Amino acid sequence: MVLTSDSVKEMLSRLRIDELNELQLAALEAGRQNNDLILLAATGSGKTLGFLLPVLALMDDQQAGTQALIIVPSRELAIQIEQVFKTMGTGFKVTCCYGGHLRETEENNLIEAPALIVGTPGRLADHLRRGNIRPGGIKTLVLDEFDKSLELGFDEEMSAIIGALPALTKRILTSATDAAEIPPFVGLNVVHTLNFLTGEPTERLALQQVFSPDNDKIDTLFRLICWFGSRSAVVFCNHRESVERTSALLKEKGIVNVFYHGALEQPERDSALAKFRNGSADVLVTTDLAARGLDVPNIRYIIHYHLPNTTEVFTHRNGRTARMEASGTAILILSPEETLPSFITTVPAVIELPATATVPDKPKWTTLFISAGKKDKVNKVDIVGFFTKTGDMKKEDIGLIEVKDFHSFVALRKSKVSHTLQLIKNARLKNKKLKIDVAK
Repeated sequence: MVLTSDSVKEMLSRLRIDELNELQLAALEAGRQNNDLILLAATGSGKTLGFLLPVLALMDDQQAGTQALIIVPSRELAIQIEQVFKTMGTGFKVTCCYGGHLRETEENNLIEAPALIVGTPGRLADHLRRGNIRPGGIKTLVLDEFDKSLELGFDEEMSAIIGALPALTKRILTSATDAAEIPPFVGLNVVHTLNFLTGEPTERLALQQVFSPDNDKIDTLFRLICWFGSRSAVVFCNHRESVERTSALLKEKGIVNVFYHGALEQPERDSALAKFRNGSADVLVTTDLAARGLDVPNIRYIIHYHLPNTTEVFTHRNGRTARMEASGTAILILSPEETLPSFITTVPAVIELPATATVPDKPKWTTLFISAGKKDKVNKVDIVGFFTKTGDMKKEDIGLIEVKDFHSFVALRKSKVSHTLQLIKNARLKNKKLKIDVAK
């Protein structure tokens, strides 16, 4: 596809971006060369668009079938890339494949042989074995966050996938660290590397630390959240059990929060992230699963409740804030027995918490679950119309709406939710009686 300045401007307008940044311009230019490309840049620097534009430039709108494949380490990252590509309005079909998603739905989508497929290694390898993906026309391969895929032990699946692509002419690899070793099965030829890693914390990211008087840091975490008030924050723990314990203890203390980790079912993950995105909860307690691919704008604080084990983990956690041109703060909580990890070379400023703590105001939004989505032909316009006409809601009382394949989430003004639920109790959305209730 020929990318003209006008067509790029239209895509950027749809994405609400003023202009390409330095990384994206360099990646687009490098993508036009015959070499394979390695793109190294911090999270939040615009890498997704940085590789999607070169991929798009290599696609042929006169060619049928699948032309490009993007492999990612997590379902959240796959969904994020799919959404960005759809928003760009390229005219090419895209589909997403990942564990936890109905295989039958993916099989139906793959029948159309979409031009671009985005997916996780295990699910993509499965579709290839079943013959659902026809690889003969795939010329472009992207390994996004390739270091994480290798770290998670996807070597066998990734080797099988790449080995099943006979027509590859272009490979693009991205990472937020330059420490990963690239295995031979990737098949890199002549490589052009764009390294936008500075090795130093971004100036937009403030680094701070707070000392807990006890080994159990929950009270310090509580007082810290009270100190910065109703600002969005991600709290990182090292284990799933710790995530749930921390979330429960914060809830007992009056902090509205949601938790998120890899053992949750997909609808539970969707619900947690929807509540965090739309402001029904200002605090997300999570494992490092959320350190990559979590697309939530304007996260103000990253809290390292458990200290990161490696510089890569530290980098990716911090990458959830200070994204693009925004600023953010990363805070490490240290117990009496802990010291800063050796890989943190910048000395963080020390926070002195006040003696008294005031619980922040409760969020003004509540998330409702709707048991219908894209596959039921339900869209955002339908949902807004339903709640304004049937639920007696004004448009300003309706917040962020997320429509998934088979369910949806909508944020409503909390003060009006009880009244609205009574009004819609027996109502139909698009002539269907659906389950609509406060999201679990």
